[in-house]
Amino acid sequence: LQVEESAINLWNWTVTKHTGAVISDEQRAKLRFAACRLICLCEGSDPPEGTIRRQILMSMKTGKGWIDIGKAGLADGFLENAVSSIEKLYAKLRKGSEGEADIQVHRADVEKSLFKVLSYQAESVFAQGDFQKAVMCVQRCKDMLMKLPKETCYLSILCYNFGVETYEWKRYEQSSFWLSQSYDIGKMDMKYSVGKEMQAKVLRLLATTYFEWDCSLYLDKALKAISLANQENLHPAGFFLKVKILLKSGASDEDINSALAEFTRLEMSLDFCLNTAKLLLEHGRESVGFDFLKSVPERFESSPDLGKITLLHIEFLLQNKRELLAKQKIEEVIIGHYTGKQLLPEALNQLHIILWDRAAKHYEEKSYSEALQWYNYSVSFYTPGQIDQNLAKLQRNMASCYLHLKQVDKAKEAVKQAERCDPNSIFTKFSVYKIAVMENDTDKAMEAVIEMGKLAEKPSEHEDKLRVDKNTGSNLLSLAAQIALENDQQIVAIKALEYLSEHLRDCRQLFAALKCLVRLMLSKVMAENAEKRHEDINSILTYLNLACKKLAESFTEEKFTGDMRILEAHWFRKVAWNLAVQFKDSPEKMRDFFVLSFKLSQFCPSDKAVLIAQKTCLLMAAAVDLEMGRQQVSPSEQTELFSQALQHLQTCKEIWKVLKLTGDFAKDPTDTLLLLYEFEARSKLNDPTLHNLMESVWEQPQIEIKTLEIIASLAMESPARYPVLCKKALKSALNLHRKQAVIDAVKFSKCLHSLINISLPTGLTDLDTCVLQEVWDYFEDALSVVSSTDAYPEMEILWLMTRAWNTGIFQYTVGKYKEAEQWCGLGMRFLSHLGSLKKSYE
Repeated sequence: LQVEESAINLWNWTVTKHTGAVISDEQRAKLRFAACRLICLCEGSDPPEGTIRRQILMSMKTGKGWIDIGKAGLADGFLENAVSSIEKLYAKLRKGSEGEADIQVHRADVEKSLFKVLSYQAESVFAQGDFQKAVMCVQRCKDMLMKLPKETCYLSILCYNFGVETYEWKRYEQSSFWLSQSYDIGKMDMKYSVGKEMQAKVLRLLATTYFEWDCSLYLDKALKAISLANQENLHPAGFFLKVKILLKSGASDEDINSALAEFTRLEMSLDFCLNTAKLLLEHGRESVGFDFLKSVPERFESSPDLGKITLLHIEFLLQNKRELLAKQKIEEVIIGHYTGKQLLPEALNQLHIILWDRAAKHYEEKSYSEALQWYNYSVSFYTPGQIDQNLAKLQRNMASCYLHLKQVDKAKEAVKQAERCDPNSIFTKFSVYKIAVMENDTDKAMEAVIEMGKLAEKPSEHEDKLRVDKNTGSNLLSLAAQIALENDQQIVAIKALEYLSEHLRDCRQLFAALKCLVRLMLSKVMAENAEKRHEDINSILTYLNLACKKLAESFTEEKFTGDMRILEAHWFRKVAWNLAVQFKDSPEKMRDFFVLSFKLSQFCPSDKAVLIAQKTCLLMAAAVDLEMGRQQVSPSEQTELFSQALQHLQTCKEIWKVLKLTGDFAKDPTDTLLLLYEFEARSKLNDPTLHNLMESVWEQPQIEIKTLEIIASLAMESPARYPVLCKKALKSALNLHRKQAVIDAVKFSKCLHSLINISLPTGLTDLDTCVLQEVWDYFEDALSVVSSTDAYPEMEILWLMTRAWNTGIFQYTVGKYKEAEQWCGLGMRFLSHLGSLKKSYE
């Protein structure tokens, strides 16, 4: 009892809360489900009548709740429980009946509930897609209508709803069945019928179903259904549908006219009449259509919308290629416009659209004079001095026609009017630009292009939003560049392309514009003298830098594939490389182009050819930086250049490591160049890591004499000063000279000359004994080589003799007579090896 009472309380609470919209339909269905299940669990073996009636009500409502929220499958069990409870109730009532009259009363009571349950079951199985079960349930309900006539309307509408749903699902056969059932049920009891309007609605949908199902097969049924609908209740929709079906059936003009005549007494809106006329004309029934259209104004004499009839008339005359008649109609409208019969603004806008469409069609066909005539019709509706954006567009379009007809003065006047109406429009500036190009007025064309570029950057607030999308500026600038090129105005084309490259979002278009810019600027540079080149070369650098930047950004654009990126990168890197080679007379530009070529190559696959190109670019860039650093520049500039060179060299070393793995580079001088460039950069930066670098160099077994001699020279080249390193390099070089199978006396002499110079500075008298001994050994080496060959340069022998003699004299002046005698004697030993100069010094 307590569970039963709780279930009833839950049920009642659900009802009250739903009324106040406190809970949703789904929550209500779930609560009803819980309450109903609890009541069923509490059922005894012989429940009283009240309990059974409550179970019937609760089962029905719970089942219906699940149907209403689209979960029909959950409803079936509750509806079956309801039927079972109804049977129990009927058995219980018969048992307690006292006669036949009582039984009939009870049966009527029970049948009403059963009807409701059967209709709910029909809804449930219909929702689950079981057409046959739904038909059976509805048929049982239909059989019960004789005893329950008040349910006629309900069942008719239920079938109509089934018909609507199946029609929407395009299940035309099922739809026609349900709609036929709805109409038949609606006729069963006129007292409780749905009414003529509803019956007509059912029949109209039935006719539509036949019409869309298979018009050729079910044409008669469709016509019969719509005729019945119109008999039940005359409605514009019924009239329209009948005309539609007749047109589809290929009925004669006479039959269609008869159908139209049936509805002359019907109240219809102007739009409805226009749609009917449109339908007739679209199906090629010109005679009937135009006659009907002519009859419409009489019915709507006082309507301000009469202009719509004229517009439709003009549209269909144009569609049927009757331009002359259409023009007559338009001219009538223009006269009416200035004699108090103006069209409403909406209709006038529509007419402008018609006129512009017709003009555009002639423009595309290159019938420019004809296009102008249609544009002039549109101009006729504007008052002199009127300011309107559409008028500006109209004047621009007319200017384009005049330009094609070579009527430049008229085009200029039209553009002037456009400027008056809409001076801040990019389209107006474009029209100005076209005329300037045509007249070969470069200054004005440049001015217009610059204005277009600014407007593309920030579209005017007044610009027509329907006409200007995000690509408009780019499209117009692209067209401007094309026009300039076609008219051999290279400078103007370059300016247009420069603005275009700033605004293009599409990568493919952007790179195409940049390529065009590079080619144009290159041809310009080649034709210029050296003075004018500087600025244009900077422009090319800007274009290539932009290409590099956009290649980096292109990874986020799906339509721009990896292969596309590689192709573009190759093109730009090769251009940068060629320019670097070409501008070797300008070291700074050459360096910048090599660096750019390297950066662009990073978007290419790292194959052997690309790695070689990258290595070369960086080596060349470093070489240029070092060369520029040797010039007369400020210390801060030197530091920057040498540091930059070092950065290039570090990257180059990494690439060189990878490249060496791809093949044999035994004869490649890259290792030597990297060493020399790095030594120079670090020595001139006074880099503390320089000595560590050189430690690895001294250990190299394959180091060349020339390399050591260059290192020695660089070690003492300002701002570097590393005499110890210089001396060590020269000693190593001298040792290598000695190891040669045949000593090259000339090279040996130069190396020895440098070593003596660094070891025995000129003018110093207070020299360490160890130093003098070391230098003495170098002179002995020289004598040894001089004695063994006639190839030793005489001037070098003279220099050695003089240095030795002078060193002796220096010793003499400080009182070191023994040492003085030794050095002077050493000098005299060289005397015997002099040739023609011997007598002069003897």
